[in-house]
Amino acid sequence: MAHESTGAIYAAAGANLAIAAAKFVGGALTGSTAMLAEGVHSVVDTANQVLLLVGMKRAERPADARHPFGYGREIYFYAFVVALMIFLGGGLFAIYEGVERVRHPEPDVDAELFGYRLPGLWVNVAILSFAVVAEGTSFFVAMRQFWAEKGKHSAVRAIRRSKDPTLFTVLAEDAAALIGLLIALAGVALSHILEKPSLDGWASVGIGLVLVGMAVFLMVETHGLLIGEAADPEVIAAIADLARAEPGVLHVNEVLTQHLGPSDILVNLSIDMADDLSAGEVESLVTRLDKALKQRSPDVTRVFIEIQQQGDHGVRAAA
Repeated sequence: MAHESTGAIYAAAGANLAIAAAKFVGGALTGSTAMLAEGVHSVVDTANQVLLLVGMKRAERPADARHPFGYGREIYFYAFVVALMIFLGGGLFAIYEGVERVRHPEPDVDAELFGYRLPGLWVNVAILSFAVVAEGTSFFVAMRQFWAEKGKHSAVRAIRRSKDPTLFTVLAEDAAALIGLLIALAGVALSHILEKPSLDGWASVGIGLVLVGMAVFLMVETHGLLIGEAADPEVIAAIADLARAEPGVLHVNEVLTQHLGPSDILVNLSIDMADDLSAGEVESLVTRLDKALKQRSPDVTRVFIEIQQQGDHGVRAAA
């Protein structure tokens, strides 16, 4: 999963870098606020890809004395920072620039390039069309990888279930970028056709609102991962079933799980065992169960088994 996510991130970063340069050139030549807002959006997106790569690298560090469960949650922190940057660096900036353009509308100017005068409208349309193609390519790469991972679930359900924020963050960014580009195209064209420069500003506001909405969605999703989410219900059910199947296990009191990273699940299992088992038999059962849980779910990396009578566990849980 990490390898596939990395491929999607590199594709997005390359596309965004090329798009940002083209948008800034177009915005400088024609004075389009929507183009400049889109340029800033692409710069922010490029920085976000770098942050995700840094987060993935830092998350791979081995556990140490200070962080005995490793650094897997680093990727969740960096994904949250990415969402915050989209909100502040992309969305709010685009809204601010758009409001300023609406308050002080100015028509786009023709571009002067190598002594040739080019209509500002067509310069912006050409650059935005290039951006749509580049961004669409990046979106296709991310979508193909996401589709392979989501299985039978719907896209929204798959995102809610996913414990790897890198791929769905790139996918959300690319989707927001494509919507923003279409808004920018509409704003640039309508402001010229209707001779209302303020429409260019409203397009920038629309782009900003799309980015803010996407950023809020990503912050909500990564926030849950950052503070600790349980494993999928299917994984929890499988853990309970394996424990119940062990001879000597009378009752499964509780299965507590938590993702310490996209592929790093901590399991705390409370079971009630037969009183006539010897210490050696208990040790063998615990060892066998630990091995079975990790074989059943490769993402399970740490298993802690608590031997406790069913009644006592209920008393403690209530307390």
